[in-house]
This record gives sequence, structure tokens and C-alpha cells, in this order.
Amino acid sequence: MTAQEDLLYDAGPAGCGELIMNLFITMKKMERGQIIKVISYDPGAREDIPAWCRLQNHTLLERHDFGKTSHYYIEKG
Repeated sequence: MTAQEDLLYDAGPAGCGELIMNLFITMKKMERGQIIKVISYDPGAREDIPAWCRLQNHTLLERHDFGKTSHYYIEKG
């Protein structure tokens, strides 16, 4: 089952530092309970995004891997 996102953020080739900073800024504008879909091409994000979600009290609902690309569904806490 795939969550229905309220917002899409395609990180493109951004590394994890840039990806996390942009994600932080984007999610600040969102309402609690909204879902963002993040598309990342950085293999490091597979560990960094779940850790960041825990630190920020967001819920990582799903992760789907498609070769070198990962899709994350995050609910804002």
C-alpha cells in the first residue's frame, strides 16, 4: 500500500546534507499530519532520512527502493 502524499519533493542528485536541509525547510511549511513524498537518488539517504525523521518526530510511513532511487513517505509530526 502506498500513502497518498500532500506534497512531492524530488531531491534530484542532492547529497544528504543538502537533501535534509531542503526537506527541513519544506516540512516547516507543512501542517501536522500532512504527508510528503521524497524521491532521492542518494544511497546514503536510506539511512539518513529514517534517522532524521526520528530526531524530528516525523513518521516514516513507507520506503520503496527502485534500483538507485528511493521513495519515502513521511508524515509530519
